[in-house]
This record gives sequence, structure tokens and C-alpha cells, in this order.
Amino acid sequence: MQAFKVLVIDSDPSSAELLRLCLEKEGYSVIVSPDGEDGLMRFSSLKPDIVLLDAVLRRVDGWQVCREIRKKSQTPLIFVTSKSEVFDRVLGLELGADDYIVKPFDGKEVIARIKAVYRRIGVSKEDGEPKEVHYDRLDIDMTKYELKVNGRVLDTPPKELELLFHLASHPNTVFNRDQLLDAIWGFEYYGGSRTIDVHIKRLRDKLDGVSKQWSLETVWSVGYKFELAENAGKENNNV
Repeated sequence: MQAFKVLVIDSDPSSAELLRLCLEKEGYSVIVSPDGEDGLMRFSSLKPDIVLLDAVLRRVDGWQVCREIRKKSQTPLIFVTSKSEVFDRVLGLELGADDYIVKPFDGKEVIARIKAVYRRIGVSKEDGEPKEVHYDRLDIDMTKYELKVNGRVLDTPPKELELLFHLASHPNTVFNRDQLLDAIWGFEYYGGSRTIDVHIKRLRDKLDGVSKQWSLETVWSVGYKFELAENAGKENNNV
């Protein structure tokens, strides 16, 4: 059986070496890249199972590396970085990272976070069944990570799409922000709930006015829901 392959992109040699030692001790195959440009090349050629990425990199910074990876792949990605401000955490998650760890890190926590990410992926792909929801003028296909509005594919970041799919899969159910953070990111988020509000706003920019049969609604002092109008129903829902 081929070893689980981890790409570590980190310009700090001591941090990269510590990650390598921790990961190899757990049986992972580790590739270390010293800068963003090299990291992107290695990502394309080596096709790792997961990426551990620093935000502070030479040549191409980690934010841009994340953007480039997300343009072409849903490979799990975890930021491991000294950038600890709330703004940085929110930015990393909004760019499509699956988790965010602040340096200095504990090796056991990194391993636990990697395993948690893959548990979530395993659950989301259970039985290999297609995961789609279809409403009036709205189609969400999680096997392709594709959002169609009025039959047209819209460019949608992964977490934004996962949030919409979660809400649309449970019509008229109210979720608070903590529940949504746990469902989509699957870990305790220390930066507050602003990221949910930002994702909802962006989804509304795409979806408001598309149909009178459904809408993204705010339930004040509680959270959000995908509201289905009376007598409206899902055309098909495979979950």
C-alpha cells in the first residue's frame, strides 16, 4: 500500500524539519518545498494527498499558493503558519483551507487535524453516492463541486459551496453559526463567526432574486436557513 503523501510548503527550515519528523514518525511520506513557486510545481507533479502550507513564503506567498491550488484541485489543505490574527485565520479559510494551525504547533495536534480532515472527507463521500440537490433554477453537485444557477455554472469557492449544500440539504432548518462552522470546517474555530456571515453574503450576491421558491434567510439572533416556499419542493435530493 502506497504511503499517504504530504506536501509541506514552508520557507522556515526548522519548522519544515519538525513537521517532516512528526509526519514520518506516523508513517507518512513527506515532500518538503522551501518556497511558494517550487511548492506549486511540486503540487502539480507529485499530486499529494494533503498540503501543509505556511502563509509566509518566499517568491509566492501562501495566500496565493492556496488560491492557485483551489483553482484546480480540492486536495485537502491546512495552513500551518505564524500568522495568528483573526483576519489571517478568516482569510485562510475563505480561500478554501480545510483547517488553520498557528505556530508554534504541537506535532500531535497536526496529526490529529490531518486525520480529522480525512474523516470529514470520508463521511462526505460515504458509499460513493452522488450528492446533489436540485431546486427551481438551482443545481448543486458535490461530486463535481459545481453550482449551477439558471443552467449556468458559477465559479464558487469550495467552502462557500459546502455551506450552501449543507443549508439546501436541510430546507427550513435553522442553523446557528457555531453549528455551521462545525459542519463545514469540522474543528473548533477561534476566530469568531464572521467567516459564516461573509460566506452567506457572497452566496446572496450570487443567488438573490433567482427564484421565488427558495431563499437564504437570516433568523435574527439565531443564524441562517435555506427557506423553501410553501408547495415548493426538491426536484431530486441524493444525500
